Order: sequence, then C-alpha cells, then structure tokens
Amino acid sequence: MGLAQVEAARALAPLLRAHSEDGERNRRLPADVADALVAGGFFRMLVPASLGGGEHDPATFVATVEELSRADAAAGWCIAACATSGMVAAYLDESAAQDVFGDAGSVSGGVFAPRGRAQSTPGGYSVSGRWAFASGVDHCDWLMGGCFVLEDGAPAMIVEGRPDIRLAMSRADEAEVLDTWHVSGLRGTGSHDMEVHDVRVPAERTTSLLTDSPIERGPLYAFPVFGLLALSIAGVTLGIARASLDDIADLAGAKTPTLSSRRLAERVATQSGVARAEGSLRAARELLYAEIERGWAQARLEGSVSVAQRAALRLAATHATSASAGVVDTAYELGGGTSIYETSPLQRRFRDVHAATQHMLVGPATWELTGRVLLGLPTETEQL
Repeated sequence: MGLAQVEAARALAPLLRAHSEDGERNRRLPADVADALVAGGFFRMLVPASLGGGEHDPATFVATVEELSRADAAAGWCIAACATSGMVAAYLDESAAQDVFGDAGSVSGGVFAPRGRAQSTPGGYSVSGRWAFASGVDHCDWLMGGCFVLEDGAPAMIVEGRPDIRLAMSRADEAEVLDTWHVSGLRGTGSHDMEVHDVRVPAERTTSLLTDSPIERGPLYAFPVFGLLALSIAGVTLGIARASLDDIADLAGAKTPTLSSRRLAERVATQSGVARAEGSLRAARELLYAEIERGWAQARLEGSVSVAQRAALRLAATHATSASAGVVDTAYELGGGTSIYETSPLQRRFRDVHAATQHMLVGPATWELTGRVLLGLPTETEQL
C-alpha cells in the first residue's frame, strides 16, 4: 500500500474540516478543497503512469478515500467517483488518452450508467442524453456518459445479442449542468444532472467496459472497474463510521445527560454500544482489505480477477457499507438529543452514510447478486 498517499490525505484533514460546512451549504466542493485535491493528484490516482497518473494499487486508493471521508465525506466521495473514471484511460488509444488524461491538472468524471444515446456517424458518434448523479461535475474538464449505440435510429447489437453500450468522453463545456442536487446527504458532492445534445464524439474517445479490453497492461487495469468503484464507496462509509466514533467519544467525555449524575461515557449502555460498534467496524474493514489483497494478488499473478473473487470483493464492499451505516446509527442514537442539532457532526454523518448506502453498486440488490454466485446459480456478472 502507498502509505505516502494515505498520509497526504490525512494531512488535508484540517482543510477539509474547515471548509465542510461551505460545501454542505453550497452543494459543491469549495474551490480551496478542489484545488488541493487536484494539486495532490487525488483525482488522478488511477490514471496510468504512462500518462503521468498515479496508477495506485486498489488498497491505496480505497484507504485514501477512507481517510479523506473521515474528514469530509463529500471530498472522499468525489475522489471515489472521479478518480475511478481515470480507469477509462487504460481503454483508450494513446492519442485519445493523451488528449483526455494527459494534462496533470485536468479532472474527469461523469456517469457509467447508460442514460444516453450514441448515434453512429462516420468516424464517431452523435451523443445526446441526460445523466443523474454526476458527482463533482462542477470541477471536471472532461465528462463521460454511458450510451446505447444506435445505427440508423435502431439499437446496435453485439454478438451475444445484447445492446452495444459505450462510454463517450466529451469536454465539460459541451455539457449543461442542471441544478438538481437538492438532497439529504452528501450535499457537498455537487452530484447534479448533466445533459448533452448532439455532441460529436470521435470513435477513439469511446470505449466499452463490458466488451473492450484495456490497452494498458498493468495489473490495476486487470482489476474490475465496477468492483473498484464499489470498494471506494465502501471506503467512504468506513471513513464516515470512524468519524462518528470519534464524535461520540468526544461527546461522551463531555456530556452529562439530563436527569443523570454521570457523564455519557460512564453509562453502561454507552460503553457497550461503542464496543459493539467498534468491533463491527474493525471486522468489516478487515474483510474489505483482505478481499482487496486477494483480488490484487490475482490481478498481479494471473492478469485477471475471477468471477468468484469479484463476487467476494462486492460482498465485502456491500457488507462494509451496511456495517458502517449501523455504526453511524449507533453513534447517532447514543448522542441522544444532541445528535439532531445542526451543530452536531453526528447528524451529518447520519445523512451522509445513508445517502451512500443507496448507490446501486453497494445497495440491497448486491446481496442477491453475490448470493447467486455463492450458490452456483447462473448470474449476470457484468456489474461485478
């Protein structure tokens, strides 16, 4: 694991905490925070080294996201989402990859979900569509959107009889950002909708994560892209959960509940609740990093990650997310009436972690997906 990158994230904690309320209020990362994340190379952690990117291993990436999220969940989330888009650089030819990812100060982002339409034209595509949940979109120079490919207005089909789905990369100034991010949690991520109309995208700036193979041959690009995004979301929730235990420890040492002569920390219910939450968090975290290490070993030794291991990665990510939400719930409940005030960080941890649990890659449906693999049943595994 690249400890220097994790330490760099830890060093940003005072800045992130100082600006977190600004981000919450304005529903985007503050400029000082975004600039620091760009300068530190966080947005480019998964861009190939051949393009000047970090090409960090998955454990370093997830641990960095976890550390950022401990200070400010919005910052951690934006790095989880935007940095993962850097994996796409490995699928583009050298010229296109250089155009999009070659600038050390550029930020890429967008949405993998196929909410757009890419009409085939000579040498490329005419792309239109609207995508929700474009995290960090205000800070991006390049945006990607998943698209169904059309030929003469009809869906193009691939050999397996499925629709052709491709990611199309366009300049951010070719998209309109729609002010839709009015939400309960992760407000500072600025995850607005983005929309494009008949944008010309050359074929070399498109790829399919489902059918294309990466051109870059490093082990990072043998690791599953969707799996890595799910793991980084779990990293966000682990950071939030750790921060909530920090919060309750501070509160319990200072607060004497109404009609009590003992501090909150001296109550048996508090001691038991904190201990159980700590055990749950440590266990979930250990499982997550153990599975990351197993998957990384496969990627390095075999150049691929098996379906069984990809399912294990997703299981660990979903479990960590669920366990983290439980830890935050415990801290919030132990805080009593103090937790509901805007001045309490616990209310924001509660909102943020439960926003994270709604992501499709770590949501309830992933229990079914991984369960089918564990039971040996036929399973659509593309999203693993």
